[in-house]
Parts: sequence; C-alpha cells; structure tokens
Amino acid sequence: MTAVPALPTVPVQVFGGPTALIEYGGLRLLTDPTFDAPGDYPRGDGRFLTKTLPGTVDPAALGPVDAVLLSHDEHPDNLDHGGRALLADVPLTLTTRGGAERLGGTARGLAPWEQVELGPVTITAVPAQHGPDGSEPVVGEVIGFVLTGDGLPVVYVSGDNASLDVVQRIADRVGPVDTAVLFAGAARIGLLDNALLTLDSTRAARAARILGARRVVPVHYDSWAHFTEGREPLLAAFTEAGLADVLELP
Repeated sequence: MTAVPALPTVPVQVFGGPTALIEYGGLRLLTDPTFDAPGDYPRGDGRFLTKTLPGTVDPAALGPVDAVLLSHDEHPDNLDHGGRALLADVPLTLTTRGGAERLGGTARGLAPWEQVELGPVTITAVPAQHGPDGSEPVVGEVIGFVLTGDGLPVVYVSGDNASLDVVQRIADRVGPVDTAVLFAGAARIGLLDNALLTLDSTRAARAARILGARRVVPVHYDSWAHFTEGREPLLAAFTEAGLADVLELP
C-alpha cells in the first residue's frame, strides 16, 4: 500500500496580541496588525483599552506581506496606529464590509462564506460573533477566515469570536482543520454584563475538539489588560481536555 504523504506544517509566527504571520501556499498573510507601544487607547465609546506589553516585531522588519486578514477595524487591540500605517503598503486587506468602507485603499469587504482566490490559495470569510447572542449592534461586525488550497492543510483563523455554536457551524461546513489560529484571552470590558467577547481557555479547548484540529496556535491572550486569561490558563484547559499535545504556545 502506498503511504499518503503528510501535509506540510504551516509556519505561524506570533508577535503578541492578535498579530501573527501565516506562511501558506507561498503567501505571507498577517492577522490583525498591532504594533503600538504600551499605553491607553480609545475604544470608541469614550473609554480606553490598556496595552500592557509591546509587540515582538518591528513592522519594518516583517518583510513583504501579501495580504492582511483583518477580523475587524473598530477596536485598537485588533488594528492600531502602526497597523493602519502598514495597510498602506499591503496589496490587499480582507475584512468586514463595513471595515472596507471605513478603511478604503486596498481593503476589500467580505460577507461570511464569500471567497477570494489569491494565487493557489482560497480564502473564505467565515462567521464570528464578538460576544453573546445579539451583541453585534454593540461590538460591531467581525469575521474569521479559512484558508484552503490543493495539497495544503486547512487553516482556520477565528477572529474575535466567543461562540462555540459559530465554531460548530464552521466545522460542519469545512470539515476537520489542520491548524486553528484561535483568538482566546477571555476578553471582557464590562459591556453586555461583562460577557466574554472572545473564547476563554476552556472554550478554546472545546473549539479545538469541535474542529478536529491537529494543531492550535493561540493568539489574542497577552499584551492587553482586558485579556483576562493568559498562557497558564490555556495550558491548564488544554491539558484537562486531553489536548495538550495540539497546543502550540510560543
């Protein structure tokens, strides 16, 4: 019997907060770019989000980026001043429909399940829910992404999603994923009865199981004060779920 060749491991470099560089199908894809220094940043309602740590990369040192996968543009922990400056030099930014209207330039808005072909890679926008049911009028529109290509492993980028029901719908549609880049951190800012705005560590482990993920690269769990669960809760939750071997922490 001829052995089936193993799919390649997708390189993912994590730079703090939600920012990661994914090398896939010959493309260099950057998630939610955030590079600003620690400090207080307005969140759009007269209050502030506090950044506690700097990013681990200078955007000038990133090298060429083929596209930015931007879950949403309205919050400074997903797109900050340095990230906005970077967009001007990137050929394509894929984001929400409203975000593309606000950003202009090379930004292209996608509805959930809309697809873009970029070389050998198909990028599919997928749903994301930035809080409990009914939260979108308060927190805004968010999307995630699924990457596919002939002979390439399936990659899921969750964006700021807090709903396991959404994860289940994505798993039902795209099948098992190889690499899940999960925005975790149990983000809370006091809105919506202080509900979770992203996955907490336990839900991240459950999402990994729902997706059948061979590998989970968590992002969005450090560098900001409103990320309430960091590295150790993630490791504990995945260990308790029997999934410590799929968790890839820098």
